[in-house]
Amino acid sequence: MNAFATIFTYRLEKARKGQGDIRWLERNFQKLLLNFTWWVNRKDRFGRNVFEGGFLGLDNIGVFDRSAPLPTGGYLEQADGTAWMALYCQNMLEIATELAMEKESYGDMCLKFVQHFLWIASSMIHTGEETGMWDEEDGFFYDVLRLPDGKAHRLKVRSMVGLLPLCAVTVFEGEIRNKFPEVEERFQRFLEARPELLAFIHNPIKVGYAERRLGSILDETKLRRVLAKMLDEREFLSPYGIRALSRHHADHPYVFRAGEQEYRVSYLPAESDSGMFGGNSNWRGPIWMPVNGLIIRALLQYFSYYGNDFTVECPTGSGRRMNLYQVADEITRRLSNIFLQDKDGRRPVYGDTRKFQEDPLWRDYIQFYEYFHGDNGAGLGASHQTGWTGIIARLMHIFATVTPELILEGGRKAVFEAAAQVKSGKPGGADKKGKRGASRG
Repeated sequence: MNAFATIFTYRLEKARKGQGDIRWLERNFQKLLLNFTWWVNRKDRFGRNVFEGGFLGLDNIGVFDRSAPLPTGGYLEQADGTAWMALYCQNMLEIATELAMEKESYGDMCLKFVQHFLWIASSMIHTGEETGMWDEEDGFFYDVLRLPDGKAHRLKVRSMVGLLPLCAVTVFEGEIRNKFPEVEERFQRFLEARPELLAFIHNPIKVGYAERRLGSILDETKLRRVLAKMLDEREFLSPYGIRALSRHHADHPYVFRAGEQEYRVSYLPAESDSGMFGGNSNWRGPIWMPVNGLIIRALLQYFSYYGNDFTVECPTGSGRRMNLYQVADEITRRLSNIFLQDKDGRRPVYGDTRKFQEDPLWRDYIQFYEYFHGDNGAGLGASHQTGWTGIIARLMHIFATVTPELILEGGRKAVFEAAAQVKSGKPGGADKKGKRGASRG
């Protein structure tokens, strides 16, 4: 997330002050480049652009302890680790683009990270005789277990691990192709020589709304299939946000047998019953705010490319169609419901704790729990995780101030300017009536 945070911080400062700190950005880029190269050289075992990574923070969803040797032997190709590297490429491309606007020599770095992204993205959607992470029958991504005898198995756990490829998406406004047409020509020649790279992923040359281009692992068909799973209330979509594990596994736990040992992943909406990682294995069903934030960011990226005409059922099977801005808003509304009072004056975050629900000295002091019950929204884990759960304030504010029209017509620059105005105490975006939205602000 360092590259993501770097470009976000740079653009916010640039919007606030009219000019970003290009020297700071360049220094960070050099350090990030070393880190990126380490991952490419150390975690891509056979140079196939699929990554292992080991412990990545989502390991507790997995069948095995991914920071330890596998009981089967062999190794794991990780859908989340590979998706993180795809997003890393996109963020590095964004940074290189900003640097190239000031220093032409960075144009080559832009091409480098476009190429890296395409290699990684196409490897994720690998199809054919050899087993890859994308499951065409299910329309979802899974980790792949490679065994010593050469066999491979998809570990069909429907979890946040398989949703992260959806999050590896970034819209590009055209700065590089406008300033450096020679880089665009080299990119075109690269694609012409390797048409297989575009066989199963979104075509980065295809223009969308306002002539934007999209870096995405998922083409439109695959995007719709993953969203259908994510927005299904029987699977990921809770009344309080997106669960880390599909509720499908409550009645259909995933079971893998290695010799006489059985490994199982079941949906657990609250605390885990697994002793993996010292007993802290709580990604098996609850709602986590930071990954919900990443999903919302991704939906807004897709929206700025596809526009209003791309709609999906939300919830799946409801017959109610929404564009992707509206889907992102709906997820934010559900996340917000964790903290807001219901019709009985109770806040789901406090569950059955009467002291916090009823005591006037406590009931309006909101605590930012580490994660939340997947079915009733009750706060779980540490109660002071403002470092990530505090993002709910920004999410609520985005949809109270930034309109879909602002995103489509103004693009990234307008959205950052709106955020910067809020920071400086000035009003943000306006709704159709010229007033700031205040549905949940």
